[in-house]
Amino acid sequence: MKVKFGIDVLLANPHPYLHTRIGLVCNQASVTQDGMNTRLALQKAGFKLIKIFGPEHGFDAQGEDGKFIDHQIDQLTQLPIISLYSQQLAPTQEDLSDLDLVIVDLPDIGARFYTYLWTMSYVMESCEKYRKPMLILDRPNPIASSLDMAEGPLLEPSCSSFIGRFPIPINHQCTFAELAQYFKASHYPQLKLEVMPMQYWDRATNTGYHFYPTSPAIQQREVTYVYPGSCLFEGLNINEGRGSDHAFQQFGAPWIDHEQLAIQVARELTDATIEKVAYIPNFGLYENEPCYGLKITPLNQNHFKAVSYFVKLIQIIYQLFPKELKERNYLTNVNPNGSKHLDKLLGLPNAFQKIIHEKVDTSANEWHTTMKPFLLY
Repeated sequence: MKVKFGIDVLLANPHPYLHTRIGLVCNQASVTQDGMNTRLALQKAGFKLIKIFGPEHGFDAQGEDGKFIDHQIDQLTQLPIISLYSQQLAPTQEDLSDLDLVIVDLPDIGARFYTYLWTMSYVMESCEKYRKPMLILDRPNPIASSLDMAEGPLLEPSCSSFIGRFPIPINHQCTFAELAQYFKASHYPQLKLEVMPMQYWDRATNTGYHFYPTSPAIQQREVTYVYPGSCLFEGLNINEGRGSDHAFQQFGAPWIDHEQLAIQVARELTDATIEKVAYIPNFGLYENEPCYGLKITPLNQNHFKAVSYFVKLIQIIYQLFPKELKERNYLTNVNPNGSKHLDKLLGLPNAFQKIIHEKVDTSANEWHTTMKPFLLY
């Protein structure tokens, strides 16, 4: 049976909200089951949309990773789009002054450092502070299967940033509505929060819907299964596949001997097929330089533990190329000098040293107990 997203459930019973002045947090990947963008579906159904708030990558979900996104006007609706990845990360009191309700309908890909989650948290913070009610329209987590598949480390508070504010695992296995309920209980107790669960979504099977690209590097669902681990390359002097046709699915660097690496990885890691690759990124790290590395394809996507796999892979790279492998600064709008990016990704201080000395625990054994009161499916 086809999954009904939160927006579809809302459209089936619009009456409590039809005369409400609404601010909508969404992007181009926020769509109904039949593919209509949420903002258009709400307008068509008679909802009173006042403004749109956009996350990182902008409303069109095409902005380059980490780049400042300015405010703009939506050409189809002529509504103002307030960027929450600009000089501000949260709605201001003025932004909310003419609204009766803020609706959040954002896609996710299930990794702690994918920033749409933290945009939601900042919106929750503003809505609590300025006493505006909030409604979360839920969507699938494309890599969810069971909370037993959650992977840490849990974020340590000293590593809190816009790619991880609160102590949750890297692969959290939850939906935004579930996490919103948890955040309300743990951080925003005065927030008036309502959630609109999906219908017919089964966490265990996680089928029955189409995956829409969520950002420039996440164009296919297959990428999401490796992303919670391969994104760690952003904090190292290894190209994470950006500037190629297989961002996050492949990686490389001019100094990697991929013949030697492939032999060692095949010996030690058996949860994915590996393919030796040579490519030239057309932007990003090592732009226009030949890079040599591997393409990683999980054998069983639903049981692939990407974080532990790529932590071990980084350890193998260090064992083979100890003089070449180094940390890298990763410059973004929210981290202009790019410092400690690997710490922020992994959620641990001195992450590089902990990885190469095999002192990273990727288990998240208590997460199921923590989240049990907030699960919807």
